[in-house]
Amino acid sequence: MKIKPLGDRVLVEPVEEGEVAKGGIIIPDTAKEKPQEGKIIAVGTGKLDDDGKVIPFNVKKGDIVLMPKYGGTEVKLDDKTYQIVREDDILAVIG
Repeated sequence: MKIKPLGDRVLVEPVEEGEVAKGGIIIPDTAKEKPQEGKIIAVGTGKLDDDGKVIPFNVKKGDIVLMPKYGGTEVKLDDKTYQIVREDDILAVIG
């Protein structure tokens, strides 16, 4: 991996929704919503508390998570799009 998140940030690969809705309707790219689910690709070095101790992450590499629609920073690497978000911004672990 060429990107290593720092601090309490994680690198997430968004999980794209399918092009066909449940009713069989084809959804064009312009009408698709931004994905809220993603797979954690890498975790940062950890956040420090007031005493200088590293606070452990609640998520790990490979977890499928629920993210806010418009949070984080979008990054492109090798024709793939990733999101860098703070661990605090992750809403839930799925599964």
